[in-house]
This record gives sequence, C-alpha cells and structure tokens, in this order.
Amino acid sequence: MSHVSHADLTLGASAWTKPWSGSNGGNCVEVKQLGNGYVAVRQSQDPDGPALIFTAQDIAEVVRGAKAGEADFLLS
Repeated sequence: MSHVSHADLTLGASAWTKPWSGSNGGNCVEVKQLGNGYVAVRQSQDPDGPALIFTAQDIAEVVRGAKAGEADFLLS
C-alpha cells in the first residue's frame, strides 16, 4: 500500500456506508467512495475523527484477503 497524504481533504457526513455492520452495538467500520478513485475508512463511533484513505485496489486486496482467511488471527 502506498502512503498518500490527504490532510486537507474534507470528507463530510454523507455517503458513508457500513458494509460490515453486525450485532456490535453500532460500533462499526464505515467506508466512503471518493470521487478520485480512493476509499475512506473510519470508525463509526468517531465520525469526526481520522479516516484512513486507501486506493480502491488496496481495499479490494484487503477484502479478498479477509475472505481467504488471512485475517482469521484477529478473531482469537
């Protein structure tokens, strides 16, 4: 993954989705597609806090890896 600085980017409150929400009391990961080919990821409990910005390709690799079991160590 590359390191890109977007410190001056305003993400706003609209268009955030919770693709992985569950029975965790609303404590979820939220994502937002940005118009420049990037995806923002933030913690739903801290919507005014920092967001991580990834390329769409990087997010796709994370999702593929999670589906393949590469993140199963996080469950123990």
